[in-house]
Amino acid sequence: MSKGQLEGKVAIVTGGRGGIGRGICQRFSKEGAIVIAADLVKGEGGLPDNVSFEILNVTDESGVKSLMKKISSEHGKLDIVINTAAIEIEKTIEDTSLEQWNQIFAINVTGTFLVSKYAIPLLREAGGGSIVNFGSYDGFIADPELSAYCATKGAIHALTKAMACDYGPENIRVNAVCPGYIDTPMLQSFFGSEGNIETLKEEVRNIHPMRRYGTPADVASLVTWLSGDEAGYASGQLWVLDGGLSAQVQQMRL
Repeated sequence: MSKGQLEGKVAIVTGGRGGIGRGICQRFSKEGAIVIAADLVKGEGGLPDNVSFEILNVTDESGVKSLMKKISSEHGKLDIVINTAAIEIEKTIEDTSLEQWNQIFAINVTGTFLVSKYAIPLLREAGGGSIVNFGSYDGFIADPELSAYCATKGAIHALTKAMACDYGPENIRVNAVCPGYIDTPMLQSFFGSEGNIETLKEEVRNIHPMRRYGTPADVASLVTWLSGDEAGYASGQLWVLDGGLSAQVQQMRL
């Protein structure tokens, strides 16, 4: 039997219970990685039996430090960090409270900062590794009423490039995957619950050149490659995965 792409590598996936995070955990498990899924709540089902779970609030510095210490103690190394933990607030700037603004930056940006900050010493001890942050196509262009979310993803894009420059000499690669519309619970919440939702979903799907939404499995395939040895020269890049949506001159206004 051939070995998986990530055989023997130790990986942490924040937001591991979410749609994309869960898909990554499932794929990593199939590829032979030792996977730690971290999220606010454990939930039921959806993760392979060989994926361990840890409760983690990515905005809690002491909690992040404790988890990294535990990973080091139990596994002796860390090879891969996947920062998927994020939330979305669907409001304009005027309608966004300061509390909401601070909350989304705390989770989407500060969470990525803290997890990376305390994971990097473990990656260094392992002789290098891969960090994959999660930006968005909304960090390049914008959807209506997603001002704070777009701002956080722009920040992640800049942070990714800076980290890649700082840690490349230590064989630590840093990239960001920037998904478009991926069929997850977050996408379903974006469409809301009022009006003809199915018609709206079909209209949005059909403005994609590929005429479909992405899936967590699509995202997991790219993340798996970026995390493995075959991507050994890939760093500091923002990998847009949107079915060609952002390549178009004009998009539909929702």
